[in-house]
Amino acid sequence: MSAKYYAPTGGHPGQEQLLTDRAVFTDAYAVIPKGTMRDIVTSFLPFWEGTRLWVLSRPLSGFAETFSQYIMEVAPGGGSDRPENDDGAEGVLFIVEGTATLRVNGEVHVMVPGGYAFLPPKCGWTLHNESDAMLRFHWVRKAFEPVEGLPMPEVIVTNEADIAPTVMPDTDGKWATTRFVDPSDLRHDMHVTVVTFEPGAVIPFAETHVMEHGLYVLEGKAVYRLNQDWVEVEAGDYMWLRAFCPQACYAGGPGRFRYLLYKDVNRHMNLRRTF
Repeated sequence: MSAKYYAPTGGHPGQEQLLTDRAVFTDAYAVIPKGTMRDIVTSFLPFWEGTRLWVLSRPLSGFAETFSQYIMEVAPGGGSDRPENDDGAEGVLFIVEGTATLRVNGEVHVMVPGGYAFLPPKCGWTLHNESDAMLRFHWVRKAFEPVEGLPMPEVIVTNEADIAPTVMPDTDGKWATTRFVDPSDLRHDMHVTVVTFEPGAVIPFAETHVMEHGLYVLEGKAVYRLNQDWVEVEAGDYMWLRAFCPQACYAGGPGRFRYLLYKDVNRHMNLRRTF
């Protein structure tokens, strides 16, 4: 079955629309539904031409603090020769619509939907839309946490279509994760993966753990259990989960339920006092 990747297009609802929607922000989680990703809430970045973005998450003290996530929209001819202005930031790009030309370490990569790139700090990458169609992609950013004795991870450029999903144990193939980075590679302090549930599949317990999450629904719909609430989500929705927020889901169908998942991994908890 071919992969689908939902991408927002902006615009505004008509004046006849009601104000009610599914957006919610609690002390444990947030849900940003696709209907809120309109023109009026877009942002812009220095040194990016022909580009706007939706900011899905950013570090907030007392909530989720490790990462930011954007949906970038780059018009034909747009892009940047100075995309990242933080020398300590690592990034992941995931293409959901259009074609991106990524240049890094002297190599040129043409990325299409399903394309994934891991970009370590100071790798000097550039990105442009050299096609005639709009480009839309996710950009996940995190402050890299170096560990003495571990080298910097290298650039990775690949595509979901070229990676066999890892089926979760005891799930009859109904729950699988596409992993772009080897989980045992401790050089990495974050993972961005694609999680796939076949119709009827479940997370059969309330996961409760230290990892923060960003979950963008690429395809399908499901009911998610977040803290004490059941929340309906569909393609284009985003869930932002604080550490230890209980979470589970039921993918009721009729099609697959798939999402792009961020989590922080492989590092000691920071014990430095901030007071």
